[in-house]
Amino acid sequence: MTEISPTGEARTSRLAAEAVTLAYDRRVVSTDLTVEIPDGSFTVIIGPNGCGKSTLLRSLVRLLKPSSGQVVLDGRAVSDYRAKEAARLVGLLPQTSQAPDGITVADLVGRGRYPHQGLIRQWSPADKEAVDRAMAATGVADLASRPVDQLSGGQRQRVWVAMALAQETPLLLLDEPTTYLDIAHQIDLLDLLAQLNRAGSTLVAVLHDLNQATRYATHLIVMKDGAIAAEGAPRDVFTPELVHDVFGLPCVVIEDPVSGTPLVVPTSLGHRE
Repeated sequence: MTEISPTGEARTSRLAAEAVTLAYDRRVVSTDLTVEIPDGSFTVIIGPNGCGKSTLLRSLVRLLKPSSGQVVLDGRAVSDYRAKEAARLVGLLPQTSQAPDGITVADLVGRGRYPHQGLIRQWSPADKEAVDRAMAATGVADLASRPVDQLSGGQRQRVWVAMALAQETPLLLLDEPTTYLDIAHQIDLLDLLAQLNRAGSTLVAVLHDLNQATRYATHLIVMKDGAIAAEGAPRDVFTPELVHDVFGLPCVVIEDPVSGTPLVVPTSLGHRE
């Protein structure tokens, strides 16, 4: 699928939602929503709580079937793919995950290799190498033999990220991946994701921190009330007016002195005695 950027350049999109209506039971979250994920981008979805960010992400990875419209992956409706076939193309780090009781870190990360295995192809040296790389990249290699349920929240989150990386998919979707991580590990993880993106992976992440979103995203999707309020390169779409309209936050937007990306500085200091 090809779309035309605001500059008039053609850009391809392997993954897109086409006029989808997304709902849980009878509660409609989004109506007639169309989104294209630019291939090779680090796309970040932001918006206030309850605006439909995670719902959109779930639909892109087949966890939520649209009431109408369709999600398209490589020119085919994602619902037409067999589960393992789709899992070799799109990986997901969900917002909350539950590990089986007693499973070790290495075994859990190894489950990321499941889509690559079958009746004939079982565990291989390539699988071990992928798991070792993922654990090293996320800093959990020294925890390999530890039971996951004995780890801190931050450690567990890094293990789940490692499992997603071990899947080695060209597209990786992450729902609030920095949850439970302290600020140093948040930056480490986002730096890692940026590195994966530069190496060719297409990433889609839901983030809450506006300044992290504008610093790391190559493409930004801003949502409000289940719809797209703005999208494009952070420096093109991120303005004080947008932040105030979407988040209700008075602010100024300046240039980040380190990255050169938009930096949100709130102007309201609240009530002072």
